[in-house]
Amino acid sequence: MEQISRTWWLVLIRGIVAIIFGILALVWPGITLYVLVIFFGAYAIVGGIFALFAAFGHGVQSKAWLIISGILGILAGIVAFVWPGITTLALLYVIAFWAIFTGIAEIVAGIRARAVIENEWMMILGGILSAIFGVLLIIWPASGALALIWLIAIFAIIYGIVMIVLSFRFKSLAAQT
Repeated sequence: MEQISRTWWLVLIRGIVAIIFGILALVWPGITLYVLVIFFGAYAIVGGIFALFAAFGHGVQSKAWLIISGILGILAGIVAFVWPGITTLALLYVIAFWAIFTGIAEIVAGIRARAVIENEWMMILGGILSAIFGVLLIIWPASGALALIWLIAIFAIIYGIVMIVLSFRFKSLAAQT
């Protein structure tokens, strides 16, 4: 936990990037699919890189979940960049499954973190939000590009807030050690 508390700022950056992404999607609701693909691709790759960094840079017990989450994020981002003309439905499923797998990985990591951090629930909440978001995208695939943009924006902002709160919890661990 000492290593995680020293690099709390990585979780903070992830949260800030999520909020910025969400705000940009809200500000430009008429955004083209191509720009959405670029925004999502960049966000997924950055999130994946940070997850891999966390897996290899800390003494985390469940490295496999962070590695899987990181690889899936990077792969989702690469798919978005390689095929920018991807259909809305295909992009929706890429985003949905990425959100579900990332959410599951964060729930597992959060449960394991409870053994070290008393009453830890923010990472679990972030994972639940991510998984619910992915399931909702699968349930209502015909909601249209604008609805998808709004869902993504709201998810990114809420998720970003959760990650920022989590980062300060990690930072407070540094003060305690």
